Amino acid sequence: MMQAEFIEKYDRRVPRYTSYPTAPHFSPAVDEAVYRSWLGELPDGGLTSVYLHVPYCAVLCWYCGCHTGVVRGHKPIADYAVLLEREIDIAAASLRGRLKIDHLHWGGGTPNMLHPDEIARIDAKLREHFDFMPTAEISVELDPRALNEATVQAFAASGVTRASFGVQDVDEAVQKAINRIQPYEMTAECVGWLRRAGIKSINFDLVYGLPLQTVSGLEETIDRVTQLHPDRIAVFGYAHVPWMRKHQKLLDEAAMADMGERIEQCNAVARRLTGHGYVQIGLDHFARPEDPLAVSLGTGTLHRNFQGYTTDRCETLLGFGESSISHLPQGYAQNAADITRYRECIGAGQLPITRGIRFQGQDRLRGDVIERLMCNFAVDLEDAADRHGSGPEIFADTLPRLDALAQDGILRRQGWRIEIAEEARSFVRAACAVFDTYLNEQGDRHSRIV
Repeated sequence: MMQAEFIEKYDRRVPRYTSYPTAPHFSPAVDEAVYRSWLGELPDGGLTSVYLHVPYCAVLCWYCGCHTGVVRGHKPIADYAVLLEREIDIAAASLRGRLKIDHLHWGGGTPNMLHPDEIARIDAKLREHFDFMPTAEISVELDPRALNEATVQAFAASGVTRASFGVQDVDEAVQKAINRIQPYEMTAECVGWLRRAGIKSINFDLVYGLPLQTVSGLEETIDRVTQLHPDRIAVFGYAHVPWMRKHQKLLDEAAMADMGERIEQCNAVARRLTGHGYVQIGLDHFARPEDPLAVSLGTGTLHRNFQGYTTDRCETLLGFGESSISHLPQGYAQNAADITRYRECIGAGQLPITRGIRFQGQDRLRGDVIERLMCNFAVDLEDAADRHGSGPEIFADTLPRLDALAQDGILRRQGWRIEIAEEARSFVRAACAVFDTYLNEQGDRHSRIV
């Protein structure tokens, strides 16, 4: 198939598959009562991950797709910290016993909008109700534009072991086009603060497909950020969804790459990073060979969740904060995405669950298949079915669609084994979508494949 024909056929919107079923299919059928019952079924002493969402930023980046907002003054953030503490109390009261935290992620928004004393209080509240594993990974997302050394010290004191910076692009013209002015020297200074505080593991997030970006510009960005020796670099394709994120209308669409150019940017980024010695992890992550993420890829223990590729092995993820999503063995439950509703629920002593989905039928099996494809670019359907007490014939209806993808060069199929072609890995989500029984053809809630 010619490139233009190929792009026309596969330039469509499908989920990023950080969960399955995906969030657009959540419903109010999972409410607070359901979630409380799920919490009560978790075994005493079981492992869990925790996600803390801080939905505030100092400046609105026009490309952003996260659930966040800009506030004037610190009072809304201080009030929110109190709500987070109270939510942790309410959730812990529904547990059968004390869970053990193996992974903790401070996300946002911008967690470093919290003051040091608020960081310490939230950390103390978690330790009041949960036990931390000695080897727990505690990570935080940071915005260098709103970071100071006192905040770095507060996160270090709370046990943070890994920090992630949004960099996006070091080119000043691109930064102006997306309303994120962040000089390279600022990022370098913050990295120095972290390492002096004992937070040695550093991640950078980059984005391709933004206005004014070019292959050569992205290569320059990679050459410069690798001089700071980050352990991991995630490179995401910009998801332009202005009907969902109104502020994205401020971006100049005419200055954005088309599908063919996005593919060139994606491939150039991968070549440049592997040339710098990084190992490609799944679709969009890169890590140094000695990093646990690269090691997990080699041992077949790589996983994927709402934060992307991870070494997190926990079957339970408890989300705290506005819009956060919890993942339990029974299903997904999401908090209110509106701060007023979130505040009202917490004030009434209720967990702010407004929607979710209960696993049923083949959900766990199909989610396992999709995760293996996203992590390993290969899956044995017979082995996957066997792990879930089923036979591979349950996937018989997918074979014609898989063979069509094979004919177009996206994958190879031998019996029940599927492997994504190396040159077509950017299109792995097209193969995942074959196993998604919830996906409709509209796809207007999702990002483009590349």
